Formats: sequence, structure tokens, C-alpha cells
Amino acid sequence: MKIRLLFLEFLLLQRATSENILIWPAEGSHWINLKVIINELIARGHSVTVAVNSATLDIDYSEPSPVNFEVFQVPFTTDSFRDFMDVLLEFWIYEKSQLSHWQAYRKFSAIIEHGKKFTKGICDGVMKNEKLVQKLRDSKFKVLLSDPVHRCGELLALKLGIPFIFSLRFSPGFTVERLCGQIPAPPSYVPAILSEFTDKMSFTERVQNVLYTFMYDWMCKRMWREWDSYYSEALGEPTTLCETMGKADIWLIRTYWDFEFPRPFLPNFVFVGGLHCQPANPLPQEMEEFVQSSGEHGIVVFSLGSMIKNLTTEKADLVAEALGKIPQKVLWRYAGEKPKTLAPNTKLYKWLPQNDLLGHPKTKVFITHGGTNGIYEAIYHGVPMLGIPLFADQPDNMAHMKAKGVAVVVNFATLSTQELVVALNTVINDTRYKENAMKLSIIQRDQPMSPLERSVYWIEFVMRHGGAKHLRPAAHSLSWYQYHCLDVVAFIGACVAVFLYLLTKCCLSCCRICRGTKVEKEKTQ
Repeated sequence: MKIRLLFLEFLLLQRATSENILIWPAEGSHWINLKVIINELIARGHSVTVAVNSATLDIDYSEPSPVNFEVFQVPFTTDSFRDFMDVLLEFWIYEKSQLSHWQAYRKFSAIIEHGKKFTKGICDGVMKNEKLVQKLRDSKFKVLLSDPVHRCGELLALKLGIPFIFSLRFSPGFTVERLCGQIPAPPSYVPAILSEFTDKMSFTERVQNVLYTFMYDWMCKRMWREWDSYYSEALGEPTTLCETMGKADIWLIRTYWDFEFPRPFLPNFVFVGGLHCQPANPLPQEMEEFVQSSGEHGIVVFSLGSMIKNLTTEKADLVAEALGKIPQKVLWRYAGEKPKTLAPNTKLYKWLPQNDLLGHPKTKVFITHGGTNGIYEAIYHGVPMLGIPLFADQPDNMAHMKAKGVAVVVNFATLSTQELVVALNTVINDTRYKENAMKLSIIQRDQPMSPLERSVYWIEFVMRHGGAKHLRPAAHSLSWYQYHCLDVVAFIGACVAVFLYLLTKCCLSCCRICRGTKVEKEKTQ
């Protein structure tokens, strides 16, 4: 009887703590991170609903799943969305390096301007669908978890009257985190995201860093203007995109201090880098046999991520030739046409169990494009890297790894066979890279709770307390001149000026009185 009562209490406790959670996802590797959190939330008894647009590229809502998918229609197709992403990748990987900074900026601005229709379409798909909004409101969600790469998650949360949490890696120049989240970021030692600087900058780099910061601020504020009116119209009151984003209760930043340079942060910013990392599982038999055939030389794992499935024929042949000149066996994730120069030591795969390979004792180096997920798997397993960054945050990510002493970085646009061979041999044969990678691995694993546990803890914390407004700094209620105390400086300056003015007047008056007295004495004599 006692056992039955305990079991009943357990079931009631589970029901009492089970809550409805709404997810506003993004595509690609962003979805991978959210899926890990979603699975853990479901394992803890929560009900999770994902609001997914009908043209999604990566989210499969057709298969049976413990996740509830709320599919909403958008005014574009999956193919047109994929075409846009292909144009963006083509620019980043092949065109950007051939253009001047001004030409690259103009071309990138034109692409982003074209991409606004997709973002606006996703927002309209929900915000202009009153029936869907009411359905979501009736579901009584306790919190919304949003990846701000796709706008309007925060807007939907406010429409539903629920707290929201951001899960993100970065915004360009750290602009959203600085301007909207109010996190301090002194440009003297906090490098702007995408600058590829470290926290130890020369005078010239500090000048550049300040200019980058102003440039990103100007670009973002310019792009935000039309969103300000969109958000004001949706909420029925004057507001801005940045003000709305600043209402996030918790910011889950997908990095950690093994990756980041030390800098100030606020109590509602939680660093959860590597939340998807886990111990390696055994490899498929055929793959394990190939790995074991490498003998004492070990293996090289090569992947440019899920978005880059092939290269130009010229680049593929160049890379394949270089891989054939090292004694290690190479497992290369590649879905393009087989390179003519492919050597017997290299095997092509359309998919690789990347985490399991990086955790294999024979892995010597990881050739990566510099995506955050892959970097963290390498850090977790203590594997040094050879970086071939291609787009977005990847050059900046690899600059961090180079500064930490765990990676050699090469330029994809100017890459040669000999350069790639030299870089590989350097990372493999110089033991310092492996030693530094193991140090980062120890730091990553030495935490009071895992990044995934920390993520879920703060999500549940927000649900338990109806938000976390007590963690938001008062800076959100200050204007920019109040935040920098410019009004105080002006007031003190005015007081000093008045004091000096009065002092000067008094001195001059005294001088005139003294001079007059002296003249009168001379006259009387």
C-alpha cells in the first residue's frame, strides 16, 4: 500500500511540474541545438510545441514525434527559401573574397534586403493569423524559447502574454546583446563579433574594433527601423525591435569560457556552450575497420558541415591531392562528384557520425569549417583542429581557437595543396596543439552541472517564477546618455564652469578694488 501511495504521489508530482512550452526555431545547426534541449524537456515530462513554417528547410514535422508541431503557412516555398540560402552561401564562400570591402558590403546588403521577404513572411504567417494566435493562447504556454536568428519569437511571446528566453550564438558585432540585452562590452578588450580579433589587441586593432562596433551599430539600427513600425503595429503601442528583444528573461549563449575570452556579463546571460556534446558511441563495423587500418598514424576527420555538401571541381581536387600526401587515413564528409585526385587513404561519406569519430582514440585532427557545434565536439573530446572557415561566424570562431592554441587556420580562397599539407602536419606532429586541446576539454567537462542541465534549469526556473525580471539590469530603463552618465558629466562640467566663472569674476573684482585703492593712495601722496 505504501509503495502504491508513493507511486501515486510521484505521478501527481510529475503532472504538477509538467508544463506547456512553445518553441520558435531557426534552421540548420541552430535547430540541432534546440532539438537537444527539446528532447531533455520532454524527458522531464514537459509538453513541447514547435511553431514551424510550411517552407522549413530542416525541421521534419511529417514523422511521428513526441513533439507537437504547429505548422503555419508562409507566402513562399521551400525551394525559393533554399535558393536564397544557396545565393547567400555562394556569396560568402566564393564571391566575397574577390570583391573590395565596399563592393562586398553592397552585394551583401542587396542579398539581405531580398531575404527580408522571407523573414517578414514567417512573421506574417503567425502574427496575421488571429485564429492561430488564439489557439496558441488557449494552450496556456508557460514560456517561449526562441532562436532570434528568426525574428518575431519575442513578439509572439508578448502577444501571448508569456515570458520568453533566447537561445543564440551571437549577433553581428555583439550588437543585439549590447544594445538590447544591455550587456557591457568595452571595445578596449572585448572584440566585436566577426572582427577576428582576440582580447589582446594592439592600438591599431583597438581603433579598428571601435570602428567595427560603430559600424555594426549603425548597420543594425538602419535595418531595425522598418521592424520598429512592424512591432509597434503588432503590439498596438509604440515600441522598437530592440526594446522588445530586451524584454527576454534569460539569454542562453551557446558558448562557454573554454571558447570565449573573459569579459563582463549579466546574471540573465547564461553560457551553455557544448550542450549537445556527449560521450562517443561505437562506430559502424565497416567504418571501425577502416579506422583501425590506419595503424599508429591514426585518422583525420574532415567535415565542412551540413550546409556545404560539395566544392568546385578545382577545390575538391586540390584538397583531395593534399589529403593523399599524409600517412593518416581520412574520413571526408562529401556528397559531390568524386575528385580525380582522391587517394587510397581517403574515403568519402555522405554522412559521418562526427561526435563518435571525434571521440575515437585514433583521431588526430579535425578539419572543420569552424561551425560552433563541430568546434565544441572537438573541444569536448580534446581534438586539435585545422580550420577552413567559409562564412558567417566561422572565421571568428577559428580565430578564437587559434588564439587558444588548438588550431591552425588556412584561407579557403587562397588555399594551395602544399599549404594544406603543411598545416595538417603541423597540427598532427606538434604536440602543443593536442595538449592545449586537452586543457580545453578538461575545462569544458569541469562544471558543476552540464550545459544541457543548465539550459533546462533556467527554462524551468522562468516557468516556476513566471519570468526572471529580477535579473534584468536597471540599464533597460535608462536612455543612452543616462547609461553613459553623460548628463552627470554635463552637470558636473556646468557646475565647474560656473564655479570657475564666479571665481574668475571675484578675482577680477578684487584686483580692480586693490588697483583702485592703490591709485587713490598714490593721488593722496
